Amino acid sequence: MDEMKTTIFRAYDIRGCYGSDIDPIIFYKIGLSAGTYVKEKLHGKSLAVGNDIRKTSQTLAYSFISGVTATGINVMYTGTSSFGQTLFYGWKNKYDLISFITASHLPAEWNGIKFYYGDGVGLPEEELMKIRDKTLHQQWHISPWNQTGTVQLCNPSLDYTKFVTSHFSSKKGLRIAIDCGGGSMTLSAPEIFKKIGFDIVSIYCQPDPLFSQRPSDPKPKNLSTLVETVKKQQCDFGVAFDGDGDRSVIVDNNGEILSADQTGIILAKYGLEEKKGTIIANVECSKAVEEQLRPLGFNIKQIEVGHTFLTLHAKKEHSPLGIESSGHLILPSYYLFDDALLIPLKIAEILEKTDKKLSSLRNNIPIYPLKKIEIPCDDEIKFDVVKTLKAVMIKEYDQVNTLDGIRVNLEKGWILIRASNTSPLLRLTIEADTEEYATELSEIFLRKTDEIIKKTHSV
Repeated sequence: MDEMKTTIFRAYDIRGCYGSDIDPIIFYKIGLSAGTYVKEKLHGKSLAVGNDIRKTSQTLAYSFISGVTATGINVMYTGTSSFGQTLFYGWKNKYDLISFITASHLPAEWNGIKFYYGDGVGLPEEELMKIRDKTLHQQWHISPWNQTGTVQLCNPSLDYTKFVTSHFSSKKGLRIAIDCGGGSMTLSAPEIFKKIGFDIVSIYCQPDPLFSQRPSDPKPKNLSTLVETVKKQQCDFGVAFDGDGDRSVIVDNNGEILSADQTGIILAKYGLEEKKGTIIANVECSKAVEEQLRPLGFNIKQIEVGHTFLTLHAKKEHSPLGIESSGHLILPSYYLFDDALLIPLKIAEILEKTDKKLSSLRNNIPIYPLKKIEIPCDDEIKFDVVKTLKAVMIKEYDQVNTLDGIRVNLEKGWILIRASNTSPLLRLTIEADTEEYATELSEIFLRKTDEIIKKTHSV
């Protein structure tokens, strides 16, 4: 590769296609930058790193570690593991920075790296950009030969399993279908669920670095095997994990797939004993979150889209729960990072405590018509378009939230317009009380957006 693409540095992580966007040399350079960042910015000495099961992950991990140790920073390598195992080890042992090499839900040819502080809070965009700038400008602090860092290898699963099994138990032996998709959760979920006492039905629970049986993204269209298994095997519920294990999708006993909003509402209503505190929900979350939880005594704080914001605001607000509409959910009473394993375990705990079917809990939550539209818009103008839209919407509507894009709250629905961080397009999301009103809103705001795109192009 002749030169590094700046597009690999995203708002929440680093990622790209192996061979065309990223390679071991680039990861060595990123390691130099991460080590320098730990030393100069965090005034630290240690970094924990692990990797998922992808074909390229171990190679990239070795290159990254070589770069980190060249700066004099000591590395604890957790090896090939689940996201939760590595993050738990780094958090428990108070490492200055925790890194996990993965492309999460993306296809097998992709890879990347996520960064978290030692307390489990994701590295915010402005800090990740400091690592980017150090990489692009080769601003590295390379140590003399006799002061390079050390590398130790550990097995994070022992302490992790002990911690999880000390917090969860099963008296009823619920039957749970587990779909690991061949990803990193194959290394932790089946064993832990069995140790807790569940009767598990395994689906794609053998490591599959190529994701040849099920895509690493647990979208509804990829979960037909899980849905059918839950129904045929009469499971109490099912769960599907993404490639690294920071997102999970719940399927109820009737085979209905729950949204992240529905799962979060159930966790809050039935899983949190004290109905107080601030629940974090991003601007894409359903209005059902506010309608269902505020009357119980919770405050709801809307935040920007992105799992790093979720952990950051949860820490700031001492929140009992964080909900990201894309599927990241956090339960800070355990830890701040988004370990997907906790979610189905908490759902199981709720079912045993309430002695109710998950479908009956889900039926108490309204589902509003939702539309998502992608609007092509050149990278060069998309943020200018959003800026112009903000000014227009603020004049036209009473309740406009400009925290992340533009969210217009109406009496019977809401719309959200955001610029994509990764693609030349704008994303329009609409939720309304009725399908007819959702269609009406989509037509109105699509027309407004198209008009401003045309005007911006002509300037």
